[in-house]
Amino acid sequence: MQGMKMNKLKRNERVAAIVKILSTNPNRIYSLNYFVEKFNAAKSTISEDIVVVKKTMEKMELGKITTITGAAGGVKFATYISNEYTKEILDEMSERLNGADRILPGNYLYMTDLIYSPYFMNRASEIFASKFSDKKIDYIVTIETKGIPLAFSVAKLLNVPLIIVRKDSKITEGSTVSINYVSGSTGRLQRMSLAKRAIGQDAHVLIIDDFMKGGGTVRGIIEMMFEFGAVVEGVGVLIATKSPKGKLVKEFTSLLTLEETNDEDNNIKIFPTNM
Repeated sequence: MQGMKMNKLKRNERVAAIVKILSTNPNRIYSLNYFVEKFNAAKSTISEDIVVVKKTMEKMELGKITTITGAAGGVKFATYISNEYTKEILDEMSERLNGADRILPGNYLYMTDLIYSPYFMNRASEIFASKFSDKKIDYIVTIETKGIPLAFSVAKLLNVPLIIVRKDSKITEGSTVSINYVSGSTGRLQRMSLAKRAIGQDAHVLIIDDFMKGGGTVRGIIEMMFEFGAVVEGVGVLIATKSPKGKLVKEFTSLLTLEETNDEDNNIKIFPTNM
């Protein structure tokens, strides 16, 4: 159905369709000929439509439309959100998480409902996709299990595969590479594994996780990427604790900061990170 030619459409109809096609498939390059054939319109007409889409998206800060020249060129959509909208999203998340009923025994933070909320994970992934849109990213990498929804959403917006590092190797994944790492929060020795065929040569990766305290897990993933010869372009986490300050990962982007949890006073402080 998607490749079928259509009858002549009005400009507003073509523009609406172009926005839908591009935004549903971010970072995918569509040639002008694709739209010429799909809408049964002249290339000059489609070019004018693209200009309208580009100007409108930029004016409303709904995304970036990029035109690529050359034989393999075309047009593509990339996620972009403004600082104002980012603040609005993070304020909403902070408000959702700042509650006495969020504190579990042992000073753990209950955040499962946020992690598995399509609305919040889509919004958070928009921030990361916008932040790292200028980087060369071939894969999104996370560790099982709670970071998967966020990592998958980011992978979808950047239109790259998701790689999941396992805590235990799976027979169905074939030969694996395994490393030991020290948890930054507990100090315990742990293990992670990844299938040898998971990542291609000279890959550029973005690491996404849901929570960081000491940074040991993310540090382990970084070391795993070195084993594959991959380049780590960045690290993004949903929530990072304010302490310890000396985390095992020096450079990372966190959306929210957890300053304090106290199950005795039922006190919790979560606020947007100054990015």
